[in-house]
Amino acid sequence: MAESTSRGSSWLVTLIVNTLSVFAVAYILPGVKVDQFTTALIVAIVLAVLNVFLKPILIILTLPLTVVTFGLFLVVINALVILLTDNMIDGFSVDGFWWAVLFSILISIVNSVLFGLGGKGE
Repeated sequence: MAESTSRGSSWLVTLIVNTLSVFAVAYILPGVKVDQFTTALIVAIVLAVLNVFLKPILIILTLPLTVVTFGLFLVVINALVILLTDNMIDGFSVDGFWWAVLFSILISIVNSVLFGLGGKGE
């Protein structure tokens, strides 16, 4: 029972950190707009769902290209997932592919810093 509670709270912490990352990075980047905090929360949820269900399929389909580029094509896949999220959510906009790439990279960095500061427990 305690293990499921721990997993549930871990998921909630991850969602909050991702939401804060989306909101902060969108504030910094002029090519990415999030109109309010609840929109950032929805973006974080949609990105999580797409990363669980769609991203693995894209990785498998593009595996040869990912291998040839030594994994750098994963950045393109992340950008495509972000652009798909942009198309799905009102109040969230990305001004193009390169802004999506930069947004993806910065989200990863901010998440790493926030999880590092918080000491993500196992």
